[in-house]
Amino acid sequence: MVLEMIYVYVGILGIFVTLFVLSWREEEKRIFRKMAAYVLGRQQDIRQKHAGGRNDWKRDLCRRQLGDKLKTLQPGLAVPGQIKAYYLTQYSRILMVVFLGDLFCLAVWISAHSNPMLMEGSYLWRNPHGEGRIPVELAAQIEGAQEEIFDYLVEERKYTQDEIQVLYEEAVKLFPEIILGENESLEEVRQDMELITSLEGYPFEIRWESSAYSVVNTDGTVENEELTESEIVTLTASFCYEEWSFEHQFHVQIHPVIYTGQEALRHRIDELVARQEEDTKTEEKMVLPTQIDDYALVWREVIEDSSGYFLALVLITAGVLYWAHGKELDQKLEVRRKELLLDYPEIVNKLALYMGAGMTIRNAFLKMGEDYRKQEKQKRRYVYEEILIACHELQGGRSETEAYDHFGRRCQVQAYIKLSALLSQNLRKGSNDLLQMMRQEADNAFAQRKSLARKLGEEAGTKLLLPMMMMLCIVMIIIMIPAYFSFML
Repeated sequence: MVLEMIYVYVGILGIFVTLFVLSWREEEKRIFRKMAAYVLGRQQDIRQKHAGGRNDWKRDLCRRQLGDKLKTLQPGLAVPGQIKAYYLTQYSRILMVVFLGDLFCLAVWISAHSNPMLMEGSYLWRNPHGEGRIPVELAAQIEGAQEEIFDYLVEERKYTQDEIQVLYEEAVKLFPEIILGENESLEEVRQDMELITSLEGYPFEIRWESSAYSVVNTDGTVENEELTESEIVTLTASFCYEEWSFEHQFHVQIHPVIYTGQEALRHRIDELVARQEEDTKTEEKMVLPTQIDDYALVWREVIEDSSGYFLALVLITAGVLYWAHGKELDQKLEVRRKELLLDYPEIVNKLALYMGAGMTIRNAFLKMGEDYRKQEKQKRRYVYEEILIACHELQGGRSETEAYDHFGRRCQVQAYIKLSALLSQNLRKGSNDLLQMMRQEADNAFAQRKSLARKLGEEAGTKLLLPMMMMLCIVMIIIMIPAYFSFML
């Protein structure tokens, strides 16, 4: 049960090693993209095998929608290749996150289990003198009983008699008297008492003696489950080391308390461990009890292993990355749409200008595409990329009407669809007012651009509201704190 998480981490690593071997012949250069290509290929094979000639309309619809989005962003590339690259990127990112996260979880597990305190299931190492006590959490279990968790402090090795002689005179007056614990008073004791066994800053040990060990043990354990009426017990505290001692007596009245069977078993185990601690305090090893009554007592160290939580965090992160990558595609489409709207007045104005100079619509498109191609260092603009595709279609023999219709549909913006319809209608029916209509459209486009710029400015102002409020609070704190301290002085 304790080691089950290591099997999960090693199993995940084994899966990655298997994927690495199986994907070695893939054409991709990077390791995770090779594995992603292999997984994607096997996934497609499984889908085709289970499809049995039937079409999965939901999956086809999703792929078609994804292909439309990718085609909009990269109109010059083939859609199947873009879809494959998209899923390769998604899968490779998830595989990389899970692999690195699994390595981290494995490192956390190794770190948690690298320095165990419980050796061979029966003894604990002590610290040498001066290095302090060792906290350890143990789980005890016997056949037929529920496992119990215990928190203990393993004492360090003790001083010799010669070393303790110098320190005793300084510490003899520091005898602690707080033994009540959670009880209300010494006349009404129902819970365990706090019979401390050490004094902070000194190596002395406080030994306790009880007039009734069956009721109050030396570690403060109150065994009152068998009492039928209250009983007065005398506790004698000896502040000692070897022959040095200082005694004081406490009279406490123990009242009966009813415990469950499991609680009684826990107290008995606690008593056995306390006795073993007392018997082996000068030895390097503290030997734990291995039997209670006729049952074998099995010990297990409780190690806090938080690597499982990190694995869950890794899987959640991988899912968030997958979701964020899909949202990133929509954000790019929105950026493209805004860019097309901002460039629309410039396109319409150039068309009106070239047509006013005597150019045909075809030559105007070719002129804009040629000018954009010559400006190599200019930032990539979506509308001019679409114009270049339209120019290629015109030079490839496609009719102007079809080229302009395709141009409007690829832009996927209402303004460009309207412009392409206007140009196509003029070619089909002919019109002498096309130049005037283009100039009027240019004026309307500039007015819409002013409105869009105003809207974007308002959105930017809204986004800056929170940082401005935070800066205002910081300024007020900077002003008020010095004023407050000057007033206090």
